[in-house]
Amino acid sequence: DHTGSPAQCERDREVRGHPDCSLVVGEQLTAVRVTGSQSTVLKAGDRRPIKQTDESEGNTRAPSMEDLTVDGITLEMLQAARETVNTSPLGVIKTPMIPWSQTTLPLNVACNIHIKMENLQRTGSFKIRGVANQFARRPKGGHFVTMSAGNYGKSFAYASKHYGSKGKVVMPETAPILRSVLIQSYGVEVERVPTSSLMTVVNRCVKQENMTFLHSYDDVDLIAGHASLGFEILDVVPNPDVVVICCGGGGLLAGVAAAIKLSGCQNTQIYGVEPQGACTMYRSFIEERPVGMDTKSIASGLAPPFAGALPYTLCRRYVEEIVLVSDEEIKTAVSTLYRSGFLVEPSGAAAFAAVANDRIPGIAGKSVVVILSGGNIGKDELANFPD
Repeated sequence: DHTGSPAQCERDREVRGHPDCSLVVGEQLTAVRVTGSQSTVLKAGDRRPIKQTDESEGNTRAPSMEDLTVDGITLEMLQAARETVNTSPLGVIKTPMIPWSQTTLPLNVACNIHIKMENLQRTGSFKIRGVANQFARRPKGGHFVTMSAGNYGKSFAYASKHYGSKGKVVMPETAPILRSVLIQSYGVEVERVPTSSLMTVVNRCVKQENMTFLHSYDDVDLIAGHASLGFEILDVVPNPDVVVICCGGGGLLAGVAAAIKLSGCQNTQIYGVEPQGACTMYRSFIEERPVGMDTKSIASGLAPPFAGALPYTLCRRYVEEIVLVSDEEIKTAVSTLYRSGFLVEPSGAAAFAAVANDRIPGIAGKSVVVILSGGNIGKDELANFPD
């Protein structure tokens, strides 16, 4: 995972630039912890603790944001990130949670559902949470590059303008053109390329233009920032039975799942939701390693070319299952939400689509939380959805 140091940037270029979009061909490598010149390889399903050592002193030390293993991500780390997010000059807000019963949304099964309204978040999605923690841990005035279908890019551009940093967003050609225009309005450069070329262009920017790569989902600071959403859920529903979360590269799912499980909610079942045409985490669970695929979905924000390595490792530990929804089900979900007064983009509606189409098992009579993760959708896009 990339956390900003030159050595880690180099590893990020070498590893994620592989055309297979996996970490090492033939190996089920899920995470690497690097300490000086030493590295420890974790295989899929390996949950053994790793001792943190200060090489100069020979003493054990507490895990830091530089430690890349799942065991290095602690409750204390996530709580510290929540404080960073809450006090960020970017103005991250504590979004409301409302009971499903207080809406006009249809419900096929009798259960107690709360909806987390991240579509009302600053910049229109949850992404600002992770970005707030990322930028707080980077030097001001840096020159950063990232890849995004829109929501991370918008938050990245917003933060770049605030912190006085130079930035570039590499976007898939499938992303709505208005999102590119919006990102450019913050003074950030945009380059649109085929999805399969995203990492190639990012690598070029790092090597030829000396930019620092900020990953849009496979970054420990970003994931820790997203965990703040999980803590907010527990503030309202202290011990939920089920939490349903959209999944693209897995950063949000990993962060929220870690926050909930590390807070002691061991019986909470956490489900990730992906589009059928962009099911990288679903396939990663089957193959027991983070993998890539040619993705295609109306939910462009959930269609990165590969699952994140660190998110995959965290999801294998804390997530019950990845379920799939079709693009038609996502379209219907966007329309259903809109008719009830909720402006939600396709990516943000995936978790709702899963619940509405009975993809989440055994929720009757349960306490359930569904996250609406984003609301960045324009009038031109809405015209393409059913009435």
